[in-house]
Amino acid sequence: MNWLDEGALYSSIGLFLREDLGRGDITTQTVLSRNVRAKGRFVAGEKMVVAGLEAAEEVFITLDPQQQIEAFTADGEEVEAGKVIARTSGFADVLLAGERVALNLLQHLSGVATRTREFVRAVDGTKARIADTRKTTPGLRMLEKYAVLLGGGVNGRYGLDDGVLIKANHAALAGGVGTAVKSTREKIGHLHKIEVEVTNERDVKEALDNGADALSIEAAEVAQVSELIAKARENSSTASIVIGGAITIEGARAFADAGADLIRVDSLTQSVRAMDISFQIQAG
Repeated sequence: MNWLDEGALYSSIGLFLREDLGRGDITTQTVLSRNVRAKGRFVAGEKMVVAGLEAAEEVFITLDPQQQIEAFTADGEEVEAGKVIARTSGFADVLLAGERVALNLLQHLSGVATRTREFVRAVDGTKARIADTRKTTPGLRMLEKYAVLLGGGVNGRYGLDDGVLIKANHAALAGGVGTAVKSTREKIGHLHKIEVEVTNERDVKEALDNGADALSIEAAEVAQVSELIAKARENSSTASIVIGGAITIEGARAFADAGADLIRVDSLTQSVRAMDISFQIQAG
């Protein structure tokens, strides 16, 4: 599953199922007798980038180790409305017990991948890349960041231990951007790059003069961003320019054209719409 941690996925799925099942599916237990068999299929209700198939399969495997999903597409592929994404068969109580958790994951993660693909296409032809943030759903960070990759984006920091990003609060407490960067450069290991949030030309100069590797600019007017990028290029030909914040599709293209290297988009994981996917079950 690419870079996904199988053990972490298994543990997460167990928690998700316990949350939904509680002491058992009393509706299914009272309506159906045991050992009734059924077939189920996931069907796309709209055009989307599919993500979460392996997570959905893990839901059913956790309930019944013999359960498997037969996929007719792959994570990361774009499908049209009406496409049968995958199907499975087995005990009806297993399909019904896992239906909601599997659908929740598949719908949400496909939403993340689809939204990411839209942003990636918006900056096509430029050097800019689309990245995610730490603004993820608690408990779903690994899966959401995986979905971003499937959509063609790249991952930002996974956690606070994953990289250095000096923000305005850090700089204020340290006594300024220059002081914060200098202190970090003296203490941090050589494997870590230093990214610094800047808001004006003075911040840009102080950050680069003290050894910053990347500058982060929160979404602002394109003209203002262009001025800060120009100032940065005057002081360094190698520093990366990162744009972050509440960025729209149109804004992403404008920032890419202005010279951004990386565009960090909150909405990829923070406010994405779940895709329309149904799970159709019949006897069998």
